[in-house]
Amino acid sequence: MNSYLIFSIISVYFLLLIIIARITGRHSDNASFYIGNKQSPWYVVAFGMIGASLSGVTFMSVPGWVGTSQFSYLMIVVGYLFGYTIIATVLMPMYYRLNLTSIYTYLHQRFGFWSYKTGAFFFLLSRTIGASFRMFIVINVLQVFIFQAWGVPFGVTVLGFIVLVILYTYQGGIKTIIWTDTLQTTFMLLALILSIVFISDDLQISISGLMDRVADSKMSQIIFTDWTDKKHFIKQILAGIFISVTMTGLDQEMMQKNLSCRNIREAQKNMFSFAFVLFFVNLLFLFLGAIIYIFAQAKGIEIPKTTDDLFPMVAMNYLGPVAAIVFIIGLISAAFPSADGALTSLTTSFTVDFLSLKDNTKLSENEKKRMRYFVHFSFAGILFMVILLFKAINNQAVISELFTAAGYTYGPLLGLYSFGLFTKFQVRDRYVPIIAVLSPVICYILNTNSQTWFGGYKFGFELLLLNGMITFIGLLLISKKKNTVISQTSLV
Repeated sequence: MNSYLIFSIISVYFLLLIIIARITGRHSDNASFYIGNKQSPWYVVAFGMIGASLSGVTFMSVPGWVGTSQFSYLMIVVGYLFGYTIIATVLMPMYYRLNLTSIYTYLHQRFGFWSYKTGAFFFLLSRTIGASFRMFIVINVLQVFIFQAWGVPFGVTVLGFIVLVILYTYQGGIKTIIWTDTLQTTFMLLALILSIVFISDDLQISISGLMDRVADSKMSQIIFTDWTDKKHFIKQILAGIFISVTMTGLDQEMMQKNLSCRNIREAQKNMFSFAFVLFFVNLLFLFLGAIIYIFAQAKGIEIPKTTDDLFPMVAMNYLGPVAAIVFIIGLISAAFPSADGALTSLTTSFTVDFLSLKDNTKLSENEKKRMRYFVHFSFAGILFMVILLFKAINNQAVISELFTAAGYTYGPLLGLYSFGLFTKFQVRDRYVPIIAVLSPVICYILNTNSQTWFGGYKFGFELLLLNGMITFIGLLLISKKKNTVISQTSLV
């Protein structure tokens, strides 16, 4: 497919984002950037969050993952449903009751200064890693199919991508992202459905016929019962619960969108409807992955070493130009929501949690805005450097890397919030950073030696749960009984 045509499509797509940003960013202030003045319609937030949750990782990695993990990922998605219920009924009511802009302010009220800064730091670390992985997979495809042919270095492609994200996020923030995510989710889901249709037409097999083929194949296996296997269904469900709680409920990016709703009731409507739709969208991605493997077998296509490359290879080289256009639109629609939301939430957390910009009465609104712009551009530079680092070390399916990284970096957050919500103990605050660092280190050692030490056992995504438990135990060791229970900072 002509690379100039692809570039033109991306340009038109980006122009639409700029138009939306200009409309929504008018007369915006810091409150608009952080929480959209709490005026976001819940159904718009819910729909847009689908694209933000899936991202380019799901769009490319999940279909490729079917070849090695079958439909076992669906058990993780089942766990998501339980996790989102916990978020809607436990975490979000607390966030709204405390009127938080940064959700890590809770840790300050509950434990103290060092716990607060530790939680915010681990979010910055976690989101930087996760967002960089998500952007990397998309940028790498654009590099291979467009810019490499033009002789453009990978670093220049990354820089261009990030500059585009800055241009439509630096002013309106969440107020803009709520609406751009809706546009991007629409295009991504359309690309998903059309890709299935194109494969069906090319194979001259009806979609119902493909469903039968998938059901009869080994790829459709959902439940695995070997306890030593990473794909054991109980491990997957537990992992899904805690992944969703941490990567959504304890994540400033995702909660910032929820906190932009008018009230807690609308925010809960958003979360439950989002969870319901997300389950079926993930099922569609798994079905797409299965029929891509069926297509590759029928056409004699060699499966690439990195399974992330399978979907783009088939879409760009074997299904015709229209399918290639649809794939590119879907890919960039999956990429931008994760990039813009990450950059906005990183800016919010740093300015609120570390600079205390929101409550600073000595600075004017314009001075706060200029400082916020500086932070926004600085984090864009950090993401640029981390993506280049991942280019050098990437060696497996990105979704696996993403969740592995999350298991180490989100674990301390899980432990901190669990301890705060479900115990009445106070901690010796100055020791919390030590516990938060030791927990991932211990997890790494256990994960590295698990097969030797535990009779062939392999940790999967439940590593996140283990990480949180170690943090919880560590906090218990440095805890002291509270003399009084402060009702507004504890749910028990």
